[in-house]
Amino acid sequence: MTAPPQVAFERALAGKHRKPQPSNVQQWVALTQRNLHTMSVTGQFFIAVLAPLIFTVGFYLPLRLVMKFQGVDYAQFVMPIIVLQAMAFTAVSAAHRAATEASNGMNTRFQTMPVGAAIPLAARMSASLVHSSISLVAAVTYGYLIGFRFDGGTRLTLGFCALAMLIGFALTTGADALGTLTGSPEVTSQALTLPQLILGMFSSGFVPVSQFPEWAQGFVRNQPISQFSESMRAMTEGTITLHQMTPTLLWCAGLVLAFVPLSIWSNVRRG
Repeated sequence: MTAPPQVAFERALAGKHRKPQPSNVQQWVALTQRNLHTMSVTGQFFIAVLAPLIFTVGFYLPLRLVMKFQGVDYAQFVMPIIVLQAMAFTAVSAAHRAATEASNGMNTRFQTMPVGAAIPLAARMSASLVHSSISLVAAVTYGYLIGFRFDGGTRLTLGFCALAMLIGFALTTGADALGTLTGSPEVTSQALTLPQLILGMFSSGFVPVSQFPEWAQGFVRNQPISQFSESMRAMTEGTITLHQMTPTLLWCAGLVLAFVPLSIWSNVRRG
């Protein structure tokens, strides 16, 4: 009989499972199993499937008729922002987990045990990767139910999914750093909700840039959510170009270069 994840976790950390000194890989696997078990018990996988449904219904139904009169296939148009909102929700969940472990003393306990300094962070990122994958599959499934289709072929479909996961990874690392530094699940959730709301509403994810006031169009056009949405939309249509993709890749690189070192520092620092 397979030991429960918590038991396997304790054995791996104590060095009583096959080897007196568990390797970093064993510790990473044990902690990842622990995180996945906790996410399953607390219903986070169910929420990962439910949240994209709420986004799909909440975004598509109110605006589909208005956009139809303007000649826009809104199922195709709105799909990227639904996926991006799902990735942002994954980041909020990751921040909550990091803040919880910082506030309940788990991070301090890890520092007093023979656990690699970066192992807890790597395990949380692995669990968040599973969470992001489930949300992405759910979002695309709901998109197909409302009429969305990938028209760009297999290569661009895979590129769409890879870009979504890359954005999710960048957001998750930043959110994890914030959760670890604040140590407060409530403060962390509030701090992430406002930027997500502002950038989402003032983006071309919901309506074309031309629908915004002229004074706001420059910001709307060039901010990261709009760039991500436009690139992902072009991928689904098969019209993406390197010139159009360049700002998206630069934004992704900037987010990764800023958030990954911050997340590592916030997790390996002592005291």
